[in-house]
Amino acid sequence: MNNLQARIEEQIDNISKFTATPDQGTTRLTYSKEDKQAREYIKNKMMEYGLQVREDGFGNIFGKLEGTIKDAPSILIGSHFDSVPNGGSFDGPAGVVAGLEVVALFNENNLKPKYPLEVIALIEEEGSRFGGGLMGSRAMTGLLSEEDFKNLIDHNGVSTLEAMKEIGLDSSLSKKRDPETIKAYLELHIEQGPILEAKKIPIGVVETIVGLTQFEITVDGRAGHAGTTPMDHRSDALVTAAQIIAKIPSLAKEEGEGTVATTGKLNVFPNGSNVIPSKTVFTVDIRSGKEKHIQNVIRKLNQLVNFHNKEGIKITVSQQLYMEPKAMNRDIISLLKKSSSTLDIPYCSINSGAGHDAMVLAEVTDVGMLFVPSKGGVSHTPEEWSDSLDIAKAVEILFETVKKLTEVEEYD
Repeated sequence: MNNLQARIEEQIDNISKFTATPDQGTTRLTYSKEDKQAREYIKNKMMEYGLQVREDGFGNIFGKLEGTIKDAPSILIGSHFDSVPNGGSFDGPAGVVAGLEVVALFNENNLKPKYPLEVIALIEEEGSRFGGGLMGSRAMTGLLSEEDFKNLIDHNGVSTLEAMKEIGLDSSLSKKRDPETIKAYLELHIEQGPILEAKKIPIGVVETIVGLTQFEITVDGRAGHAGTTPMDHRSDALVTAAQIIAKIPSLAKEEGEGTVATTGKLNVFPNGSNVIPSKTVFTVDIRSGKEKHIQNVIRKLNQLVNFHNKEGIKITVSQQLYMEPKAMNRDIISLLKKSSSTLDIPYCSINSGAGHDAMVLAEVTDVGMLFVPSKGGVSHTPEEWSDSLDIAKAVEILFETVKKLTEVEEYD
């Protein structure tokens, strides 16, 4: 094992220790105690690698290697550091560590960039605490307004600003990032699927990230006693929700071409075994590589909801997130492929079925993304695992690509 691979392994392992569920995977929710621990680790590592460290008013972390051109836009490289509940160690942190190790290679080779290089560690990509997902990147690019950010609350009624204060973050710091200060964004991520492993190829160069939308649907009915309320006098919010949920998979199947739809969250009120449910709240996640498929499923979902919106039942639909499918930048794709070939590292083109911060940054700058294989194709579980050797190969490709994008002075 070479030094680069060993450092990658050690850092991912260190970050994985900041979890609310030891021995049951990584649970690191945004602005939690574990967020604070991981944040301190990342900032200390950035300083150790000679970067100028700052946080913005959302808690995103930036470590800057200054360039020789005054006030030039930066090449950003990184990912997120939050997790889903009981998730894995690699989803997010692998990309942050990759960014740090690209800087380490700059230091080892005494390279000075003309354009600055910034390692970034983003908050709340998963949406596990405040919903919606991609919050750090959406907030810093202004796609999530400061007002909407302030109004977000978790399931305990704690607001973003209250949660930030709890771990000592300063929400008054500068927030929206001027797109003129960004030259490009690169992200390494685990694939979270089975394709690269099946092909026995260590690197996937991402061509397109699927579009996705997320809805929260609330069904209001009427509570009643489970034994004394006749069946024809009921307005059962859970039965209505179940009828809608049962039909959602067929909407995606009918659309085809890889379109998927998922109900992943369901809350029932008052949640008593002998009480007819008065309210249910559930989520719907729709994804496709083509915009028209997402729009078609949304239209059919609304028709389905309207059909069940009848006497005694009131259904409200709230769209939490909408991101169009995003093609990665052709020039950066070309650079990544060329760097892979130069290093004699096998690669293939691949599309992403998951949303990533890269799709948000693609709204404001040129973006490129690499995948490394996921063992068994699994992710968002404690069993999530990617080989540090594959991550090291990706770091070398990113290093070659970043040298070109930052126009390093010693680079021929």
